[in-house]
Amino acid sequence: MAQAVEEWYKQMPIITRSYLTAAIVTTIGCSLDIISPYNLYLNPRLVMKQYQFWRLVTNFLYFRKMDLDFLFHMFFLARYCKLLEENSFRGRTADFFYMLLFGASVLTGIVLVGGMIPYVSESFARIIFLSNSLTFMMVYVWSKQNPFIHMSFLGLFTFTAAYLPWVLLGFSILVGASPWVDLLGMIAGHAYYFLEDVYPRMTGRRPLKTPSFIKALFAEEAVVVAQPGNVRFAAPPAEELHQD
Repeated sequence: MAQAVEEWYKQMPIITRSYLTAAIVTTIGCSLDIISPYNLYLNPRLVMKQYQFWRLVTNFLYFRKMDLDFLFHMFFLARYCKLLEENSFRGRTADFFYMLLFGASVLTGIVLVGGMIPYVSESFARIIFLSNSLTFMMVYVWSKQNPFIHMSFLGLFTFTAAYLPWVLLGFSILVGASPWVDLLGMIAGHAYYFLEDVYPRMTGRRPLKTPSFIKALFAEEAVVVAQPGNVRFAAPPAEELHQD
């Protein structure tokens, strides 16, 4: 059993494995009181006035206390992050990292701006960890790229993957969880899907082109296929035979 888990872990692509490891280590560290969640949560005042910039990253690594909800989100993180990186972003590790960076930036921006809007600022002020929202964003992007896959929810009913985010949102509401976390993930996911897939087809322009310095971080060896010159793989045309 332990060997099977080790093999499963080693076979994960680099971004999925790194994020999953960081999330589990951070959450376990907080559960054992080795790390304090108060040093991790998103606090705009501490970021801007005390230059605690690490909070812009650490709030995406903590998944609250270790319970059934934690296992639920680890499953979704491992599954859909891996599916995206291995399929939609196969051979494009830098693009996948940039997608996560874009999603994290959008989510952070929404919370910061929402905290300044009357009537809703109180709701946004309660959102101090965006890890669940980033996971939900990956689910949303995967569902948009694989809309016709048939799925089942707890064996109760079947649906296509295009409706997966809405099914999960409805489930969150039924169990009494705040819908804001899932909605933020859907907003960030749809922003990425529109700018990366829809807008380029409409205009021919790709606004989310991965910067070269990020590609340099994940430099991958290009596969070069040698094509020798003057090599024939079929009989020469009859005209050439007559010319000889």
